[in-house]
Amino acid sequence: MTVRTQILRIFDQEDINFLLTNRIPRRLATQFIGWFSRIEQPLVRDVSIALWRLFSDLDLAEAKKTEFTSLHDCFIRELKDGVRQVDNDPGILVSPCDAIVGAHGAISGTTLFQAKGFPYTLPDLLPDPALVDAHRNGRYVTLRLKSSMYHRFHAPYDGRIEQVTYVSGDTWNVNPIALKRIERLFCKNERAVLRTVLTPGGQTITLVAVAAILVASIRLHRIDGLLNRNYRGRNVIACDSAFKKADELGWFEHGSTIIVFAPDGFEFCENVREGAAIQMGQPLMRLP
Repeated sequence: MTVRTQILRIFDQEDINFLLTNRIPRRLATQFIGWFSRIEQPLVRDVSIALWRLFSDLDLAEAKKTEFTSLHDCFIRELKDGVRQVDNDPGILVSPCDAIVGAHGAISGTTLFQAKGFPYTLPDLLPDPALVDAHRNGRYVTLRLKSSMYHRFHAPYDGRIEQVTYVSGDTWNVNPIALKRIERLFCKNERAVLRTVLTPGGQTITLVAVAAILVASIRLHRIDGLLNRNYRGRNVIACDSAFKKADELGWFEHGSTIIVFAPDGFEFCENVREGAAIQMGQPLMRLP
């Protein structure tokens, strides 16, 4: 057994994983990594990326660039043109990101689940009562971005962003171990709520980008500045920005989670199964 395998086995133990990724000064650790990852020094960059590769399944073969200025530059890498095939069927809502499919299904009134036995409600997560009504008895899917994955997220369909709401909060880890232990975790963490309307059709689709430990910054192309606890602008930001299916909307500074909400009548595609990997542009839901 290699040293790498032994270390990964230790990290896979739930108690140790939870301790090392949550029972630390989460905000301080996040601020440190935010600073450290931007150091543009070749030795720091190379050692950091090498360690990242050692303890994850990081694969840079699809990256547009072959050289990075820093660890952060590698985190937010773009992909080569054409490496993601987008389903252009007008009846299909596609995945906005590369991810592992988590909890998903029908919303019972306003109640849904972050993990088995751990419910939360739409009013706890969404600050806009109109969005709560729009998604009552609707559909939801949790998409978890692993740290090694492509971190940019895209439009799931043609439409418009009408409003972005930034909610300051904590930075709990969002891995399955934490989701089984921390109640209402997504409702506690920092997040950006994107209210979009599909065209044509007019259905409301909401994307909730949830930050996590080491990733408490969210960049949106339609908003000036990073959305994080240093953000001093309005919490509710009016938008009127059109996009096409698969247009890039923004990125996380590291891996995290996007929760997609759709109204009643949408149905999941066959490839959407808990624990399954999904790529940006692959089918997610069928429009009614």
